[in-house]
Amino acid sequence: MTPNAASASSAPSRRSFLASTAVAATAVAGGMPLLTACVGSDSGSREGTTSGKAADKLLPTYVASTVAKPDLPSKNGSAAGYTGKVDLSALSTSVPDKLGTGAALKVMSPFWGSPPKPGCAYYTALDAVAGTKITWQNQNGNTYGEKLGAVLASSSIPDMVVVPNWELVGKISNAVTAKFMDLGPYLAGDKVKKYPNLAAIPSDAWRMGIFGGALRGIPMPSATANFIVPYYRKDIFDKKGYSVPKSADEFLSWAKEATSAKAKVYACGDMSWVSASIFGVRPSGTLGWNIGADGKLTYRIEQPEYLEALEWTRKLFDAGVVHPDDKARSGDAGQRFTAGQILVFNNDISHWYGKTAEQAQSNPDFEIDGMDIFGADGGDPTPYASQPATIWSMIRKGASKTTVENALAAANFSAAPYGTKERMLVDYGVEGTHYTVKDGVPVKTDQGNIEVINAWVMLAAPAAYYAHPDFPDIARKQVEWQQRMGAFMKKTSTYGMNIVEPTRYANLSSQFEQLEIDYVRGNKKLSDVQAAISTWKSSGGDKLRDWYKQLLDKNGSGN
Repeated sequence: MTPNAASASSAPSRRSFLASTAVAATAVAGGMPLLTACVGSDSGSREGTTSGKAADKLLPTYVASTVAKPDLPSKNGSAAGYTGKVDLSALSTSVPDKLGTGAALKVMSPFWGSPPKPGCAYYTALDAVAGTKITWQNQNGNTYGEKLGAVLASSSIPDMVVVPNWELVGKISNAVTAKFMDLGPYLAGDKVKKYPNLAAIPSDAWRMGIFGGALRGIPMPSATANFIVPYYRKDIFDKKGYSVPKSADEFLSWAKEATSAKAKVYACGDMSWVSASIFGVRPSGTLGWNIGADGKLTYRIEQPEYLEALEWTRKLFDAGVVHPDDKARSGDAGQRFTAGQILVFNNDISHWYGKTAEQAQSNPDFEIDGMDIFGADGGDPTPYASQPATIWSMIRKGASKTTVENALAAANFSAAPYGTKERMLVDYGVEGTHYTVKDGVPVKTDQGNIEVINAWVMLAAPAAYYAHPDFPDIARKQVEWQQRMGAFMKKTSTYGMNIVEPTRYANLSSQFEQLEIDYVRGNKKLSDVQAAISTWKSSGGDKLRDWYKQLLDKNGSGN
């Protein structure tokens, strides 16, 4: 029951894309995952990972939800899809008893857009039904890491904190283990059955919530075929008679034909986010490590394809087919796309629905579609699986039993499955206040667009799905695209492992994001990138490789 608030800004920052997708992010509300390596109890080292049988002992018992059978079941790592209307008068109840006691609960979460006012009708309604009393400490999502780092370094931590994986860098990774509590006593094994919606979260997602040898994170599950989509203006392609490119060379050739600087129409924005999947470059971060067929362990920047992807992206800039504002990294590429100033736009899969809903009234001819990712040579692509959970809510150490149980009550409510009264309330708010029903479809009011945006949905989520009652065909397209691309998906050796690297390597790869930006725009030379790779190896990359090798020797490969 995806909210149809086109104006709700929930797109993650660039860092989230670089951290959590096969290109280099999840949508914020999308939807990560085997023996104990260097990690044991809180008193031991906080580095490494916990997996296999050791992790299985920590996990909640999985009890699948039977509330609503999807029209399109998950396949090849895709989300599930619901393509019909829900009978709003016959919604099921997934939380029959109010689990919260009304005790005060402070929650800190990233927020994209303008947060609702405290005590607004949406927050009040959710608290009343869930039995909670939440004070939201919403923080700017684009600078959330700075706030999160400062809070974790302080002695005053909110009762519950949302932690995205793209912020797990430097000291924050270790602070997670030091500052958040083990939820095992409340959720491990059959204990989770007190919270049926949390029990219905897939085990792979829960496995990613293990930090420092304990279950600390309540996950927001995501599809593992969660790749950046190369969207194109299908309405303009059809009008112009363009064929969808099926290789890197075809794309460049088409881009030159489609670009008219005089008419201020350019083929595309920056293609960096999708070029990795085209050329088969592994994701950044811990997923970037993989043992090849030759038995050697390498990081993504050591792949020959890494430079090939950068060189192709640079060709697009050099050919003048990228919009000047994308080159200058100014303005909003999404707005340029809907205005027809660029014909191809890269972003997470949530924009398929978002852009469609946004343009439905003002631009009825607008039609968006997603190109199938092609291999560089026109063959099969090599997209890499993202983790089955990339965002968690965590409860501070030292919290009282009452606080913990109220936090879990809130998370259980937020994780309500599609087709329930709870999901409807979380996603749409109160009928008559936040939405009205037109032809059986909920439509948000102005107040709904202001208040019912990325807050409660950050606490937990059901297994990944897409459902857009107002645009059901978009849900079908999203799922089918993921299923097609997922058929080619590969997993790296570190897939399914929530790995905390030693802090001494925290900034080892930090230079590459800016270097890539500069190189594809012609501001750096290929030799600069090659030199940075050599420096990375000598400055700790080779030692980090040894650390990963030891970890994989103990845990086994994730693929």
